[in-house]
Amino acid sequence: MIEVQHLSKKYGPFAAVDDVSFRAESGEILGFLGPNGAGKTTTMRIITGYMPATEGTATVAGFDVFEQPLEAKKRTGYLPETPPLYPDMTVREYLRFVAKIKGVRTNINGRVDTVMKKTWITDMANRHCGKLSKGYKQRVGLAQALIHEPEVLVLDEPTAGLDPKQIIEVRQLIRELAGSHTIVLSTHILPEVAQTCQKVVIINRGKIVATDTPEALTDRLRGAVTTFVQAQGPIADVQRALQGISGVVRVNIADVRDDVGSFDVDTENGADVRRSVADAIVRGGWGLLELRPTRISLEDVFLKLTTEEPGAAEGALPSEAAGTMTGSEGGANA
Repeated sequence: MIEVQHLSKKYGPFAAVDDVSFRAESGEILGFLGPNGAGKTTTMRIITGYMPATEGTATVAGFDVFEQPLEAKKRTGYLPETPPLYPDMTVREYLRFVAKIKGVRTNINGRVDTVMKKTWITDMANRHCGKLSKGYKQRVGLAQALIHEPEVLVLDEPTAGLDPKQIIEVRQLIRELAGSHTIVLSTHILPEVAQTCQKVVIINRGKIVATDTPEALTDRLRGAVTTFVQAQGPIADVQRALQGISGVVRVNIADVRDDVGSFDVDTENGADVRRSVADAIVRGGWGLLELRPTRISLEDVFLKLTTEEPGAAEGALPSEAAGTMTGSEGGANA
């Protein structure tokens, strides 16, 4: 539904977006994740037709953004970082205006009522856009992106300025829109991606450093499985018993308080030693206080991939990731 190939945006010698390639399938929510200044907004502006590219191609619903811009825009809803509101119009007037310029010809009032209800702004219908809070402005911006029922939604920081309750509501709305819309969600907020997106593209310093599902990214970067164990007994004896379990690579003492020790037990990739750990501690006559697997979080993946040199970050993933590692993207205009 959205396909970007070798996209670049250059300002003289500086590449804000550098040879970017990614694809979002029909009905999918793709999270475009990167630190501030990584080129996310520049990419969003290019694929929505607001900015030309220096090189590369972008297609939306089968239409080339550069060769067939009107057809592509008809099928795209865009919520930019700053919602494009007219302060002297009421919310209803603004949405009617947007509906007309986006080609809605029948039942405009009904369509406006529907998107206002969907984005929880019905109570603001007669208030001027310039007098709205930042959170309501964001929701009106989302309503204008939905007004013409586009096949593709491009959302740039969609929860910016919302309170916690509104953030939860918007995330739920985005999840509900998946299936009937293909969604690209640009953000630097990790929970946004972890709780909303089915696929993640991570960008750093002008380069796409990883593309996969959130779960697959954490699994790849994790390497060995780690199990957290807290036991009551002689620390050295407990550590020795844990190290003797088949499949255990190393046992690190994380914390000691009196006769209670906390241990990080690293095992071979895929090995589940929880039953063996419990048996070893029971046989030793010690107390098992806590036993749980620990997993690397999406935050850990993000930091790993965006705080190292691009080459080092890519090298951190196993070789089987090569099929989903793509070109690059980035820059300072995010």
